[in-house]
This record gives sequence, C-alpha cells and structure tokens, in this order.
Amino acid sequence: MPLAAFLREAAGADRVVVEEEERLVGGAIQENRALTAVIEGGPFAGRQQFVVRSEPAAAVPESRPLGQQFALLEAAAAAGVTVPEPLWHCADPAVDGKPFYVMRRVFGESMAARITRRGPQPGLAARLGEELARIHAIAPPNEALGFLGPAGSSPAQEAIAKYRKYLDDAPEPHPVLEWTLRRLELKASGSRDVVLCHRDFRTGNYMADGDRVTGVLDWEFAGWGDPHEDLAWFCARCWRFSAPEREAGGIADRGAFYRAYESASGRTPDTETIAWWETIAHVRWAIIALHQAMRHRSGVEPGLEFALIGRRLAELEYECLRLTGAA
Repeated sequence: MPLAAFLREAAGADRVVVEEEERLVGGAIQENRALTAVIEGGPFAGRQQFVVRSEPAAAVPESRPLGQQFALLEAAAAAGVTVPEPLWHCADPAVDGKPFYVMRRVFGESMAARITRRGPQPGLAARLGEELARIHAIAPPNEALGFLGPAGSSPAQEAIAKYRKYLDDAPEPHPVLEWTLRRLELKASGSRDVVLCHRDFRTGNYMADGDRVTGVLDWEFAGWGDPHEDLAWFCARCWRFSAPEREAGGIADRGAFYRAYESASGRTPDTETIAWWETIAHVRWAIIALHQAMRHRSGVEPGLEFALIGRRLAELEYECLRLTGAA
C-alpha cells in the first residue's frame, strides 16, 4: 500500500499497518480522512490516529494549494495556536491519488449546529478570542510564509478589487453584490494594520471540548490582511447557525469575545471597522457559495452539498442589503 509505505518512511518506522480509514464529515472545500495506523519502530511507535487532508477534484479560487496550507499550519503551531500537529506533506499524487498532508487527529465537537445549541458559552468565546490573538501575532515579513507575497497597504481596497474580479468572471450578473461592493468602496476601512488572517475563523472550523479549544481547523483561505476581517467573520450573522441572537459565533455576546481578544493581542477592536468587514463577509460568502455551486454545475464534481450551498445566495444578498440600510 503506497500510503503505508510513505508513512513508514516519513515516520522513520520499521513497519506501518493502516488498520482503518474513515471519510470525515464537514470540510466542503478539502477532503479529510481519519486514519488509524499501527507503527513499529521509530519515534512514532504505537497505535496512532492521523487525519489525511487531500486536494479536491475542483477547488474554489480562494483556496490555497495543500503545500501552502501545510506551511500555514506549521507557522500557526510555532506561534502557539492550538492546531492539529502538522506532520508530513506529500506532493506526489502517485502515493495516494492526489497531493495530501498528514496531521495528528484532534478530538472534540466541530458541528456548528450542535455547538450553538448548547446555549451561551462565554468561556469558549474567550478561548477563541485568545486563539485569534495568537494567529494575529504572526505578521509580515515572514520568511516561512513568503508564498503569501508582500503585504499590501490597504487590505480593504484589495478585498474589494478581488471580489469584484470574481464577480466579473462569474457566468451571470449579481447586481446586489456589485452594488454592495460599491457602497463599501465609498466607505472603505482605512486600517493599515496587517497580520496573518485565518479568513475562515468561525464556529464549525474549530474543535471544542466544553470551553476548551482542541484545534483551529481549515487554513486554506489564510493570508495577510486587516485583523478586523477575522473578528467580523466570526461575528457575521451567516455564521451564527442556530443562535443568531448570540452575535459572537452563535455562542456568546461580542463582549466576551472582544475582551479576550483585546487582552491577549493588545489591539482594541474598532466597532465601525468590524461593521464594514462584517458586510463584506456576506459578499465573500456569497461568492464562495457561487464557486461551490459551480463545482456542481460544471460537472467536474457534482454533489448535492455544493448545489445546496449555491441556493444560499438569496439570503446572503438580503443580508447585504440589510447591513447597508437598503432593506
């Protein structure tokens, strides 16, 4: 088995037996498989539980290649962020059919609907604020993250240009999103504080055991940006799931999240700047939904999940209108 042979060499083992594999639910962008392996010899000797993360058949444009995701995971781990331990990256598709990387499996609850149904969880919100502060402690220049390119001088204007380009390339017009981008352009945030942004830091992309964060997941969108972008994404209405009244990720009020972030980072969140990024968060999610729908519509990777994500466009457009005062 080529994967077992790869693991044997990477782990410096004498022998590796893959006992079981299981496709993990969630992760609409990438493919994740749980792997249990018995390793004989070397520093990883014993029964080990890993996750193998692979490239999908068709990716959305914002998603970074697997090698870059692995480097981001390594940088996050080095900065003290609670992430699954990154172990090995393989760019050779002959080993497992497509490029992949291996990380240590972490446990906890990640299903957003279940987490948000538990009721208010200010302790968990505080832990997440602290995790986000650790992510934002990573700043340019950073040699290990050179593939991110130079940090721009205006993250807000760069975001508008990027999402406008995606809309220009779409197979049909989306006037509500275009109009929202124009409104945002006229009131663009002037913040020039640039850090590493996770860009998908939300309920559903972390593992939690009670109030304890066991892993921050899904780094495929990360890049240099305004720290308010991540704060806004976490609080955006579209990511509150079954608890829209709890504005911080569906788990607490904003205060618990903001206070912990400020204490850990030394940055005071600016509510007006967050409101600007919260509006653009809905534009961005709408564009990602369009890209996911195209994976189905193109026939490259047909699937009900992708088709249903595309159906969310109307609610996201309505939220754009509401946030800009037009609804």
